[in-house]
Amino acid sequence: MPKSFDLLIFVEDITGRTDLNTLTIQVTDKNEHPVFRGNMAIQTVTIHVLEGTPPEHIYQVDAADPENAELKYSLLPAPVPFLVLESGAIFSTKEFDYEKDPHCYFLNITVTDPDGLNSTRTVNVNIININDERPYFTTKQRVYRIPEEQSPGTVVANITAKDPDDEDSPSRLFYSIQSSDRYFSINPSTGVLQVTGRIDRDALPLRLHPNISLIVRVEDSPSSGHASEMDITIIIDDINDNPPECNPSTFRKEANENTTAGTFLLDLRNYCKDIDVDSSNNQFNFTGLSGFGSNNFALESTVSGRLVMTESIDLENSANLGVEVYSLTVRVQDIACPNYSNMIYIYIRIKPVNEFFPVFSNLSYEFNVPEIIKVGSSIGRVNARDKDWPPSVITYSIVAGGGTRDYTNIFWISPTKGDVKILARLDYETTQKHILTVQASDQEKTTTASVTVNVLEVNDEEPVCSPNFYSFQIPVSLAVGTNINGFRIECQDRDSDPRSFRYFINEGNMNNHFTFSPSAGSNTSRLILASRFDYESGLDKNWIYRLRVYITDDNLLPARDKITHLIKTGTVTLSIRVIPNPTTVLTTTPGFTVVTKRENLYSESAWYVPLVITLGSLLLLGLLGYLGFLLATWVRTCCPPAGKADSVSLINAPEKKKLKKEVVVTMTKLNTVFDGEARDPVTGKMYEFNTRSGARRWKKSNEPLQSVPAMQVMSSATDDSDQGTDRAEAPSKNEPSEERKEPTAETKPAAKHSATDKVC
Repeated sequence: MPKSFDLLIFVEDITGRTDLNTLTIQVTDKNEHPVFRGNMAIQTVTIHVLEGTPPEHIYQVDAADPENAELKYSLLPAPVPFLVLESGAIFSTKEFDYEKDPHCYFLNITVTDPDGLNSTRTVNVNIININDERPYFTTKQRVYRIPEEQSPGTVVANITAKDPDDEDSPSRLFYSIQSSDRYFSINPSTGVLQVTGRIDRDALPLRLHPNISLIVRVEDSPSSGHASEMDITIIIDDINDNPPECNPSTFRKEANENTTAGTFLLDLRNYCKDIDVDSSNNQFNFTGLSGFGSNNFALESTVSGRLVMTESIDLENSANLGVEVYSLTVRVQDIACPNYSNMIYIYIRIKPVNEFFPVFSNLSYEFNVPEIIKVGSSIGRVNARDKDWPPSVITYSIVAGGGTRDYTNIFWISPTKGDVKILARLDYETTQKHILTVQASDQEKTTTASVTVNVLEVNDEEPVCSPNFYSFQIPVSLAVGTNINGFRIECQDRDSDPRSFRYFINEGNMNNHFTFSPSAGSNTSRLILASRFDYESGLDKNWIYRLRVYITDDNLLPARDKITHLIKTGTVTLSIRVIPNPTTVLTTTPGFTVVTKRENLYSESAWYVPLVITLGSLLLLGLLGYLGFLLATWVRTCCPPAGKADSVSLINAPEKKKLKKEVVVTMTKLNTVFDGEARDPVTGKMYEFNTRSGARRWKKSNEPLQSVPAMQVMSSATDDSDQGTDRAEAPSKNEPSEERKEPTAETKPAAKHSATDKVC
């Protein structure tokens, strides 16, 4: 502040008079105490120092003297590890250890002026603890022993540790298991070690190495902290926790019937074991043999487990009848507590022994069979059995007999049922009796029986007549009662008397012109004209008669038996053409041209025929064309053109009169069979004809009646007056007398000429 003050004092009375004067005030200085500035002036200053920090400047004291004198600083008490400089700077003199040194220091800082006046303030220095120490385990036990099969959550050990940095407060540590382990876990906060997985001492790897080693780690921070580790060994003790096991637990054995008592069947100990490790826990025995038929079996001892038969078993015995499998049970049990056990199931099948031969129900069998029985029909059954139990499967077979000339065996027997069936038709007329040898077999033993099959005669043969087809022509004027063309049929039947035949015309006998004589009672009969033909009045219109003749073998049967008796019928087919009365025949041979037409019938199976014909035709046409070309060239070279006069003379030459020709067209299909023959009433010559199509041709004297298809023929004829050769005449199919073309007296003599017939 200013050291002096000048005050102007003004004074005025009531009358108004005034005066002004200066009053000077001098301020005299006095020494005062120094004062602290900053935070120390208003509060106690606290300084925090981290442990482990090296000596350094920790604070700067700020103080002032009102007289601006030079101040000095001092520190009390003196033995503290701090110092203050005259400038007021406070320094630490050591590196602090929180775990060993005091955690707090109180420093009295005094500032003094030259006159000895001073002021004091307190500075608190707190040592701050840092994480610089490793935690350590306080648990001393390193080996633990527990039994196997402890439930999850079972406490094994309580691991504890401390952290020197936390002496004044509870330690906050973190526990973990470093080694990979599936059996145990540790609580990360409390350090409690407990079971988490199944511990089976009897399974690998504990079966070979029962000690489990763990590395437990404790840390004072979840990350980047200080840590310590400790090895712990846990020994797993075996307990009796497994029953004895048998593999398999079900046994199937076989023993022949009549096996002697005491025969060894099965050693159970070879299939059973207890997997417990300690020998005190894996001992077991066999007890409690029971089940159906257990009285026939026994265990030699509870320890050995050997199963033997005590009695011989005969399946044919009534006490054992129907029993093939015995069901037994045996208990396998631990000797040690808690006596775990398992059941063994044993099925013993008694194998039958084939002791007996099959026996037929009859020593011989006889079956009577009609000869008309159908193929495949059963004619009887044989049956055989044996005394073995269970009943053996009997197989039947024919080992001898039953053969014929055409078949090795005409009988068959069902292998399983014994039914005898026929494989071919029986014929009484050939064989009246068959003797078979039938065998019954049970796959090991066989026996035989005789089977006689008597074939019973039945009317099963049809009458067979000769000829069974015939075709001929008769004149319209044939007298009634005439044996037509001397025709007769002769019949025979292998199983009927010759007198048993009856003859009647079933079809085609319009107006009953034809009959057979005798009509019954003989094996031969003649065809007779029974009535005249009457075409003039119109009663008869058909010129061709196709007769279907039936021959039955029932003539000797009574009328009442014809309904039930088996009657056989034979057939004969006759084709009769009625020829009108012929006109007068000239002695001259008529001239005519025969044109034969053949129609080729194509068969799909002969696909190659048109191909060959086509290729052959093409080659032939090419050859003919080439020859024609050569001929034309030769004619032009060797024969110059004729003169005009010659041409004229040729033109004026009288023209020969062309001869008239009668053309008869015969249409014959390929493969035509000429299955009938007749005599032409005009010429007296024999000709052949087809009964279906009506096609005809003259028959050669030395040629038999054809039964095969005719070959295709292309014929050409040349009319020649000098030749006396007869021309073939081919009558048409439909042949009324007015339209039929036949050689007559009115036919002109053939003119002498030469011509080539055309093929239609």
